[in-house]
Amino acid sequence: MADTFQLPGFVDAHCHAFQRSLRGRTEGADFWAWRESMLDLARCQTPGRVRESYALVYGELRDAGYTAVGEFHYLGLAEAHAAAEAASEAGIEVVLLYVAYARGGLDRFRQESVAEYLRGLEELRGAGIRVGLAPHSVRACPRDWLSELGRYAEEHKLPLHIHADEQPREIEECLAEHGVRPIELLADCGCLGRRTTIVHGTHADGRELDLLAAAGSRICACPTTEANLGDGFLPVERVLHRGIGMCIGSDSNVRIDPFEELRELDGIARRQSGRRDVFSIDALLAIGSDEGAASLGLEQWPTIEIDLSHPQLRGVDEPLSALIHSCSAEVVRARE
Repeated sequence: MADTFQLPGFVDAHCHAFQRSLRGRTEGADFWAWRESMLDLARCQTPGRVRESYALVYGELRDAGYTAVGEFHYLGLAEAHAAAEAASEAGIEVVLLYVAYARGGLDRFRQESVAEYLRGLEELRGAGIRVGLAPHSVRACPRDWLSELGRYAEEHKLPLHIHADEQPREIEECLAEHGVRPIELLADCGCLGRRTTIVHGTHADGRELDLLAAAGSRICACPTTEANLGDGFLPVERVLHRGIGMCIGSDSNVRIDPFEELRELDGIARRQSGRRDVFSIDALLAIGSDEGAASLGLEQWPTIEIDLSHPQLRGVDEPLSALIHSCSAEVVRARE
């Protein structure tokens, strides 16, 4: 009897690799204090530091069973090239979700115009790096930027990822500036479509979810990070009811374990519904792999092997079910 079996590798559709260094350092602070610590960390990143530290983070992702990652990158163009080099070293497929940042944040995050942003994006494409457009958020990109980026993503058939509805304050500020909620603004600006992924969506209301469903857009849930930051949790049952696709991300990398992300997502759905049959195992595995790959525009990504002889799986009659509901990433067979 075989002591391993193969699965499609998991796909991490939303990662900020540099934030791995914050692990354990910001507990007890609210989201906005955490954000200040994150900005302090971002200030000191260099291409060399990115190259070295991202290789370690991507290696941790690879060992946990992720074989592809969407790096949501706003540290600069030279650092984007370094991130791609780090992914190659770690043996993980990467899509550089190159971030557009018009206002707020740090100077190093920002571009002076959409044209400057697109020049950087095309430089990465010209170097053979897979890319996606990533307006950071409705806080960081005004309406005219969102409209231009939405048109460009559609014209060039590229993924578009954006943070939205992560925190109540973000929604309040969007209402004050634009008179609509974040996902409503994205719809108005032509940023919703089948290649669009909304990151978090934890505070999306029914109208916003209807817009995502009508556009065929996805939501990337990052449950361990959302729990750690006190973001709230995705209204999973309402998302499922509308047929909206979901994928997962490691985000701040407070934990790197796709089984835990999926288990958290399933647990949220069970608590919201009072039922234990919201997700099938096949549906959860697809969220962890196929949906993430589609979110990033990937058609191929490596498989992984599960170690059936691992103590967590000894004596288990239903290993696929046990993987999601009982196991950690330690059951992934180490690469040779």
